[in-house]
Amino acid sequence: MTERNIKFDDVEIAAQAFGDPAHEPILLIMGAMASMLWWPDEFCQKLAAQKYYVIRYDNRDTGRSTIYEPAAPPYTMDDMAADAVRILDGYGIDRVNLIGMSLGGTIAQIAALSHPERVKTLTLMSTTPMGIDTSALPHTTDAYMAHASTGETVDWTDNAQVIEFLVKDTRMIAGAAHSYDEGRARAFVERDVRRAKNFVSATNHFMLRGGQALKGKLGELAAPLLVIHGTADPIYPVEHGELLARTVKGADFVRLEGGGHEIHPNDWEEIISAIDAHLR
Repeated sequence: MTERNIKFDDVEIAAQAFGDPAHEPILLIMGAMASMLWWPDEFCQKLAAQKYYVIRYDNRDTGRSTIYEPAAPPYTMDDMAADAVRILDGYGIDRVNLIGMSLGGTIAQIAALSHPERVKTLTLMSTTPMGIDTSALPHTTDAYMAHASTGETVDWTDNAQVIEFLVKDTRMIAGAAHSYDEGRARAFVERDVRRAKNFVSATNHFMLRGGQALKGKLGELAAPLLVIHGTADPIYPVEHGELLARTVKGADFVRLEGGGHEIHPNDWEEIISAIDAHLR
C-alpha cells in the first residue's frame, strides 16, 4: 500500500491506495470515530486483487488527518462529502466507485447526490437512508444504547480507557453468525488508538449535521446502488438497509445473514463478490 496526504485549504487528509492505478478506482469512506484502518488491510488487498485501485482515507478528526478541538467541529457532513471529491482530485480520478459504511454511508449519499458527475456507482453498507423519514423503523438496540451511554464516563484523553471501551464496542457491534475474536479486536483497537493524532477529537463526529438541502432527494440518485446490510446489525437494524434499497429504483440488496455492524473476515468473500458484480 502507498500512503499520501491530500492538502487543500487548511485541511490535510491522510489516504492510502492499494493496487494498480490503471485499474478501476474505488473510494472507501468509513463511519463515525473510525479511521481508515476500519477498512481492514487484508480486505482492501483482496478487493484490489480483483483488479481495482482501492483508496481509503482518514476522515477529519481521525487517524492522521486534520483534527479539531473536541466539542467544536468547524465542519459538517457536507464538508466531509466535499473531502471525498478533493481526494479524487488529489489522485487525478474523474469518476469513482464509491463505498460508504455507517456514517460513511451518509457521507457517500451526500457526495453522490451533490456530485453525480464524479460517482460511477454507489455501495452502501450498514447505514440508513438520508433525508427521508425513518422514525417507523426499528431503532438501535437497547443493549447497544446501554453500552454507548457508558462512553460518557470514559476519559477520552486516557488511551487505556479508550481502548477498553472500544474493545467492548467491537463485541457489541458484532453479529450472530460468527465467533468473536477478542484478541484480534484488541490488537486492532490498540493500533488504531495509538496511530491517532488525538483520539478524543473523533468524538466530534457525534455532533455533525449535514445534507439538509438534499432532503427527499434520495430517490433521484443517478449512480447504480448496491446496499449490503447484516441482519443482526444492532446500530442500524436491517430494515434501514431494506428501506434504502426500496427508495432507489433498481437498487440491489444483499443480506448478510447474522451479520453485525462490522466487516467480519468471514463475510469478506460475500461482500467482495457482491461489490465486484455490482461494479462490473
